[in-house]
Amino acid sequence: MIGLIALSAPAHAQAETVGGTIQVAEGAERTPIAGVVIDISLDGEDIGTGTSDDTGIWAVDVPGPGTYQAELDVESLPDGVAPTDPDSTLLDSVIVRAGQNKVIAFRLGEGSVAAANRYKQLGNLFILGLKLGAIIALSAVGLSLIYGVTGLINFAHGELLTFGALMLYFFHVSGGGPGWPLLLAAIPAVILGGLFGGAQDRLLWRPLRKRRIGNIAMMVVSIGLALALRNFFLIIFDGQPRSLRDFAIQDTVDILGIPVVPKTLVIIGASLVILTCVGLFLQKTKTGIAVRAIADNKDLAESSGIDVQSVILSTWILGAGLAALSGVFFGVSESVQYNMGFRLLLLTFAATVLGGLGTAYGAMLGGFVIGIAIEMSTYWIDTELKNALALGLLIVMLLFRPQGLLGRKERLG
Repeated sequence: MIGLIALSAPAHAQAETVGGTIQVAEGAERTPIAGVVIDISLDGEDIGTGTSDDTGIWAVDVPGPGTYQAELDVESLPDGVAPTDPDSTLLDSVIVRAGQNKVIAFRLGEGSVAAANRYKQLGNLFILGLKLGAIIALSAVGLSLIYGVTGLINFAHGELLTFGALMLYFFHVSGGGPGWPLLLAAIPAVILGGLFGGAQDRLLWRPLRKRRIGNIAMMVVSIGLALALRNFFLIIFDGQPRSLRDFAIQDTVDILGIPVVPKTLVIIGASLVILTCVGLFLQKTKTGIAVRAIADNKDLAESSGIDVQSVILSTWILGAGLAALSGVFFGVSESVQYNMGFRLLLLTFAATVLGGLGTAYGAMLGGFVIGIAIEMSTYWIDTELKNALALGLLIVMLLFRPQGLLGRKERLG
C-alpha cells in the first residue's frame, strides 16, 4: 500500500493561474471593462482577488491544481452593465490542471442587475446539500459501526477516507498507475480501503484490546495514528490538490428547472443505494445481526456463541470500505488532497453524534441533516461560517435531546 501511494506522487509543474478578460457585449462588439473584481476561492477558503485592468485582463495565482470557485463582484460593475444571466456571476467548478493557465469568462451585457432566481438558488443549494450529506453519511455510518462494536472513538477515521481517494487517484490518473477509467478504478480503491481498515484492527487495535487498554488511551492512540498517516500522505503525495480526469467537465441538466451536474446525481443516487444495502445487511444477515448484538451487549453476545473478534474485524473492513467510498465520492466531487479526510472528520463526528452515537441509521440521517444545513445556510450567511452553523445545530440537539435523533436514553450510575 505504501508503494502504491508513492507511485501516485505527482511531479511538480509550473505555477497555475485563473484569469480572463472582462468585457461587455454590444452586438458583435466587445468593450473591455476596468476595475471589475473577481474573487477566487477553494472549498470556501479565499485564495485571492483579481481586478481587471484597462484592457479588461485579470489573473489570480492559485496554489495548485484543483476545483476552484470564481465569483464576480456585481457591485464593482459600472452603471448600465449587468450579467446576462444573474446565476452566471458564480462559477463553482473551475477546474485547474497542473501547469495550466485557466481562462474563464463572465457573460456581461447592457442593462441593470437583476435579482437572482431564488428558486434556482435554493434548489441548487439543496441538491448540493444532499450530495454533501450523502458523502458525510457514508463516512459517519462507518465510524458509527466501528464505535458500536468496539467503543473506540477513532480520530484516524478521516485518513481512511483520504486513503480511498488516494487509491482512486493512483489507479485512475497517476503516472505510476494503470490509468483505468474512473468507475473501474473506484473498485480496487474501495476494496483496498476496506483491507487497510482490517489491517489496522488486526495489527494495532486487537492487540491493544487484548491488553485491556482503556478507550481513552486508545482514542489518544488514534489521534497519533491520524497525525502520522496525514503527514505521511503529505510527504508522499504532496500538498497540492489533484483533479481526476473523467467527468471533470460536464454539461448541466435541468431537474425541475434547477441546473445540476450529472455526477452530483450519480453520487446521491449511488450513496442512497449503498446506504440501503447497509441497512438490509444489518437487518437481514447473520453477520449484521451479530454486529447489532455486540453493539448492544458484547459480553452477552460472546456468551451466546458469537465470535466477537471475527465480527469486529468484519465491521472494521465494512466501516473502512464505506469511508474509502466516501473519499472516492468526495474526490470526484471536488479534488484529491492529502488532508481531505481531516476536513470532513469534524462533520462526520457531528453527524454521528447528531443521529445518535453508535446507531448506524442515526448516522445516515445525521449525515443528510448536516449536509443540507451546511449548504442551505450559505444562502443567508457567508460560506466561511457554514460549518459553524452545523456545529451550532449539534449543540442545540445535545441540549434538548442528548441521545441524538435516533439514539435511546440510557441510565447512568
